[in-house]
Amino acid sequence: MRYILSILLFLIEFYNLAGQGSATDWPIYRGGPELTGRSDFELPVNPKLLWSLSTGARTKSSPVVSGGVIYFGNEKGTLFSVTIEGNIKWKFEAGSPIEAPPLVYGNKIIFGTSDGVLRAVDKTTGKLIWSYSTENQIAGSANFWVSGNKSGIIAGSYDYCLHCVNPETGKLLWKVETDNFINGTPAVSGGKIVMGGCDGMIRIIDPLNGKQKDTIEIGVYIASSPALSAGKAYFGDYDGTLYCLNLISKKREWKIAGNDESGAILSVPALGNGIVVIGREDKYLCGYNSADGKLRWKYRTNGSINGSAVVTSGQVLFTSMDGNVYILKLPDGSRQWSFNTGAPISSSPAVIKDKFFVLTEDGRLLAFGIKQ
Repeated sequence: MRYILSILLFLIEFYNLAGQGSATDWPIYRGGPELTGRSDFELPVNPKLLWSLSTGARTKSSPVVSGGVIYFGNEKGTLFSVTIEGNIKWKFEAGSPIEAPPLVYGNKIIFGTSDGVLRAVDKTTGKLIWSYSTENQIAGSANFWVSGNKSGIIAGSYDYCLHCVNPETGKLLWKVETDNFINGTPAVSGGKIVMGGCDGMIRIIDPLNGKQKDTIEIGVYIASSPALSAGKAYFGDYDGTLYCLNLISKKREWKIAGNDESGAILSVPALGNGIVVIGREDKYLCGYNSADGKLRWKYRTNGSINGSAVVTSGQVLFTSMDGNVYILKLPDGSRQWSFNTGAPISSSPAVIKDKFFVLTEDGRLLAFGIKQ
């Protein structure tokens, strides 16, 4: 009985870590370790701006949420903890720009900085728990894996390596060397780590030992991250091409080629209800059939789309460098709502029940929802 209870408690902890978990959580960039950008909660039909908080410095980070508390960083090197009412709870000064979104893991906020240091601070107090140094910039968010009673925190660096550290101590467990910068976030699903890099390779890695199971050559910089679902990886490259890769057969199921005007794909695909949603530098957000890559719809903004969309069962939430936040209808891409923030936005939204949060490049955290 004690053994069964231990297993149940572990599973509860794992599911709380692995996804939204509750109405007040978006604990990881893209919502879960698979990086699909899928929210369990529908967005308000006509959301209102609830509050705005200025941090006094530019930011490209994206917010995450745990227990109704929002966490994010800025280019001044400050990590913020902000209450659901928009009040600063605590700040941690890292001394180097925080470009990547943080990760909430248990009682820790884990984040990388431009000086190549991965840090864990206590999410209640903001006190430093551990730090781990790579040899170059960390531009992508950390992720995590859990296998049995073992776990690890993984983060890519511009030192050409994917690093895996112990979540409790920050000590190195293993690292995988690549042939160029790692700019994005590694995705985790089905006992696999899947990552792209500026060496133009997709790598499939065993999380327990860091051994590479497979490498698939794409041949073009992959500046962003893959999204994983049903044994497939969806990702874009620097030439603006979108791919669907079967992780079992290691074969490409389809690709949508970019052109001279499409620009790079810097965002992560959002996956929901058989549709892949992706934005490009050509100012278009597009919805494709996940099965065959057929275009369903496209929506043009007035700025490049560098941040990643979030999808619900029927909606798409995304931002643009034109300064707008948009909600579209997922089936046909028609606009439901938009809001002009007055500043470019390159980050991705965080969504909880009845609310969502967006960071503008001039350093403001905006909260949207239903006014009571």
